[in-house]
Parts: sequence; C-alpha cells; structure tokens
Amino acid sequence: MDEELDSSELGTQKYWQEAYIKEIHNYEEHGDTGDVWFGEDSAIRVINWICKLGIDKETAIVDLGCGNGFTLSELAREGFTNLLGIDYCQEAVTLAEKVTQSEFPIIKYKVFDIIKDDVVTLGKFGLIHDKGTYDAISLNPDNPKENRLKYIDQVVEMLDDNGIFVITSCNWTESELLRHFEEKLKLKCVIPTPQFKFGGKVGSVVSSVVFEKNNIVHGE
Repeated sequence: MDEELDSSELGTQKYWQEAYIKEIHNYEEHGDTGDVWFGEDSAIRVINWICKLGIDKETAIVDLGCGNGFTLSELAREGFTNLLGIDYCQEAVTLAEKVTQSEFPIIKYKVFDIIKDDVVTLGKFGLIHDKGTYDAISLNPDNPKENRLKYIDQVVEMLDDNGIFVITSCNWTESELLRHFEEKLKLKCVIPTPQFKFGGKVGSVVSSVVFEKNNIVHGE
C-alpha cells in the first residue's frame, strides 16, 4: 500500500485562490496568462496524444482543475468543440474565461468541487483530463486518502462506457497511479515523458497515464 504524500499548502483551496487572484491581476495589468502547471511541454505532449487518439471532435471532454484554460484552448485550436473546464476556485474560472473566451467562446467553465459536488449534474464524458488536480487532493492536509478514493469514484461515474481518462502527476509514479486506479479503471497506455538518470536510477519528472473504463462485471 502506498503511503500518503506529505501535506502541502499546494493542496489547499486558500493557496490556489490567492494564486489565481494574483494571476487575474497580472493578466489584466500585463496580459500575462499565468503559469501552466508542470510546464507547457508536459501539457502539449498530452494534447498531442489526445489529438492522435482519433476520437470524434464532438466528444464531450472535461478538464478537472482547468486553471487558466490552457489545455482546453489548445484542444479547441485543434477543432474539438464540446469542452468543459471545472475548478473549485471561482478565481480560476474567472481567469480562464478572461484568457480564453474571446478566442474560444465554445469552451464552457463551471465552478465545481470534484470531491464535494454531484458529478451527475455534469453528465458523462468521452474523455476526462487531469493535470495536477489529483496531486492537489493528495497534498491536502485533511483526509487525503478518503478524498483520493472519492475522486476515483467520481471520475468513474463521469466516464462514458468507452471513455478515456488521462492523468498527469508529478507526485505519484506510473506504478503508483496504476495501483490507485486499477480496481476501477483499466490501463490503456502510458504517454512517454522525458526521463532523467540519477544515482543509477532512471525516472521521470512527471507521469502521464491513460486509463479506460473497465466494464468487467465481477462474478461473471
């Protein structure tokens, strides 16, 4: 069983509210669209993989923890039309709308807490994307394991029967993510990420893992 991560302010809503308030100010004053967590290279790598997946451009896609809307904007640029970004910070949604809505008004945003709110109200999705939200939940000082398990259940509930879940983490390894999700979802593939070698061991700074819905009914 994997140990829980050491808690961090990066796992608190207060941290992100304050961060996005600053980013809104920077955008309004200087046109700075804000940071892309884990860097743009990591995001583009996943976006390119999604584009090569061959799914219909009208597939319902949700970005969990949309931040400034970067991923959704790039998907819209590639022709995807059914895009929703959710974040538990009103400030993030405000920033994303300011940054993306003039160029990509088709992107919808909603303030939504993946742990506390009812995902049934969002509907089903053919593709769910997460870059950092599962990490933040894992870093929260209050009930991280309980909240992680709730998150996994919520993702499964939101996925279409043939849906794809793409998660990028800088706190959990590929093998850890597999252990966390394998009871409810089936591994589809791992998106290659740059590796480093240190002390004779090879590792990655981030892990991007793709799961699909496991429709096996136990007991049959």
